[in-house]
Amino acid sequence: MASSSSFHLCVLFVYAILVNVPTTCYGDHDHHVALFVFGDSFFDPGNNNYINTTASARANFWPYGETFFKYPTGRFSDGRLITDFIAEYAKLPLIPPYKQPGNHHFINGANFASAGAGALVETNQGLVIDLKTQLRYFKHVESLLRQQLGDKEAKKLLSRAVYLFSIGSNDCVSPFLSNSSFFQSYSREEYVEMVNGNLTAVIKEIYKKGGRKFGFLNVPPWGCIPTVRVLKPGNSSECWEDVNALVKLHNYALSQVLQELESQHKGFIYSISDFYTSVRERMDNPSRYGFKEGKSACCGGGPYRGMNSCGGKRGVKEYQLCHNPSEYLFFDSGHPSEMANQQFAKLMWSGTPNITWPYNLKALFELTQF
Repeated sequence: MASSSSFHLCVLFVYAILVNVPTTCYGDHDHHVALFVFGDSFFDPGNNNYINTTASARANFWPYGETFFKYPTGRFSDGRLITDFIAEYAKLPLIPPYKQPGNHHFINGANFASAGAGALVETNQGLVIDLKTQLRYFKHVESLLRQQLGDKEAKKLLSRAVYLFSIGSNDCVSPFLSNSSFFQSYSREEYVEMVNGNLTAVIKEIYKKGGRKFGFLNVPPWGCIPTVRVLKPGNSSECWEDVNALVKLHNYALSQVLQELESQHKGFIYSISDFYTSVRERMDNPSRYGFKEGKSACCGGGPYRGMNSCGGKRGVKEYQLCHNPSEYLFFDSGHPSEMANQQFAKLMWSGTPNITWPYNLKALFELTQF
């Protein structure tokens, strides 16, 4: 006779089919690995479509989405994001935005990421779903899963799931671009410690709920990203190295934090991918990676098309749009093209230890002895 928890799983699976909710077959739940996503615009599949925010924090208009979806989904790209490819490699469906109306089925995971979000509540406060709020949403999902699956199966799902983070980018640029005195109130070391302290607190809360497998994308060289480069004082064509210096400090501190968590928390394992190096290499040597352009965006205005005007909905109507986004590292002034996202996803999924360590995501998804 089927157990009560197995019966619940079967009912949920059949219901999901009837209402056309994409799902994997959870019948083989001993090997099922869900994906829970936290972070910013690199991972946001459209959560900001459903919150009260500005056009700068949304990508729900043309030409976003033109390559793959053929319509704007809210993703800051011409097509899929890194997380979409990770889901594909893990044989999961695309994980929809948590805030999407009617999204109540979380057997495959959930995506809480919000464009503009930071580890600090003060980063773009009031316009984004900050990391602390994303954690609160995750706790709601955890509670729902316990109701739907029963404690035993929910615990199994949560312990086998992979928890993927892209956070810190907006925190790292805020001291240079924000008018708030908050961001100038700390030394660089104090500021980085505060950012990583907030992230650590969230990781520990997920760990308490059963999470054991964590994946991280560190922060890219924001001082070289088109949108920041054009805002650099002095109008120089060089990268804004003060920004990059803070990013490097953050990335080093993050790697130290993860090593500490691993040593202090039984069963905690992680993967971190060096987004900084991956992006910088492609900016400096685009043709080596199949791109024609590594410094200017496909869509935007001004030098490097670094003006955040892609789509003409953010105050400036004029913008240029390239014919083939796959030839560009950046689709808009601050975000990779789908072609670049796929390359970054492959590095996270199966990259070697020089770029993704101490495990890659493929190894984390295959670990099911939890």
